[in-house]
This record gives sequence, C-alpha cells and structure tokens, in this order.
Amino acid sequence: MSLRLIIGNKNYSSWSMRPWIAMKVAGLPFEETLLPLYRPGSRDEVLKYSPAGKVPVLIDGDAVVWESLAILEHLAERFPAARLWPQDRAARAMARSISAEMHAGFVDLRSHFPMNMRRDRARRRELTPGAAANVQRIDEMWQDALRRFGGEGPFLFGAFCAADAMYAPVVSRFASYSIPVSEVARAYMDAVMALPAWKEWEEAGRVEEWVMENNEV
Repeated sequence: MSLRLIIGNKNYSSWSMRPWIAMKVAGLPFEETLLPLYRPGSRDEVLKYSPAGKVPVLIDGDAVVWESLAILEHLAERFPAARLWPQDRAARAMARSISAEMHAGFVDLRSHFPMNMRRDRARRRELTPGAAANVQRIDEMWQDALRRFGGEGPFLFGAFCAADAMYAPVVSRFASYSIPVSEVARAYMDAVMALPAWKEWEEAGRVEEWVMENNEV
C-alpha cells in the first residue's frame, strides 16, 4: 500500500524534515505532497489532511498520522525491517527518550534559531542563556549516545535511526548559525550532512521560490 507524506517548505519546516529523511534513508517509497506554509490560505490547505492543521501528515491507506514522532513510531511498527529504532533494548530506550525530549523541549533553541537552510552561515548570532543551555544539553546527549551505543557507526546508535531523524533539523540549525559544538558533535553533524537524503532536502530548500520576510534572520 502506498504512503503519502504531506510536508511544508523544505527550507523552514523542521518537523516535516524528520519523517521525510527517515523514510528516505530507510528506502521506504512514498509520494510527497508539499504545501507552502506562511501564505494566505496555507492552514486551510493543511486542514484538508490534518485535524491539527499542521505538517507533517502521513497517509497510509485508511490511517492518517500527524506529529513527526507519531509518524516515526507508525513507520517503525509497519516496517520493522527498516529498523527505525535500535535492536538493542537499552539503546532503543535511550533513542526513544532523546527523541521525545526533542519533540517536547529545546524551545529556546528552536525560537531563537529558526530552521533556515539557505541562511548565510558567516552571519553569527549570539546565543541566549536559554539557547546555550539547550545546545550544551544536546551536545552532551549526542556524545553520550555515541559513546554508549554508536559503536563503529557514525550515527547516534551506529546506524541511522529515528533518533537521528529527530535531530536532523538541529544539525541544520547548528550549521546554519555556526553554533560552536564539541569535536564529537561536529563529526556527527558531518555524517548527517553527508547523507544523500540530507543533500536532496537541502538542495530543494535552497531553490524554493517562496521565502519569508525574515529569511535572513
């Protein structure tokens, strides 16, 4: 049965990026429907697919799933061979925990450093105390996951999984705003940004015709 993923602008929609990159890396075929956000009538268009009025939305036959983390859980259940969560129980527990922490937290980082993949990276922006605390927590979390469960792989739990998908937009933010991180975190970012799926998303975002008025923030 075919999958259909409803997403928003690739330059800005961090939540859309999460299930999209997970599905691409896992090799799950799907139809993509992109709805430009931040324009008159955008919410009405999204409401045609999602009762929450937000993207992303996954349509899987008669099942409609919204919220990035719920979509990833649905896909993991539907396609166990894709191994969207680690096989090891302890690793899986940590992967789910840090994914939920991302879904619910880091408000200072997300509000002060909005996703913008086409931003001039030479233009630095100072960290607020709250954003700095978020960056430190994420950096430490990445290091802990890589030390405990990364093994010889470049990703948080060795192979790319749902947790990496949840933090892909954070990688984008750290890169776009030239936020300083540890050497371990930087190496992890480089591995994520080297993925063909990442490059495909970024290239599409950079050539989108619609931009927000504060595109250069």
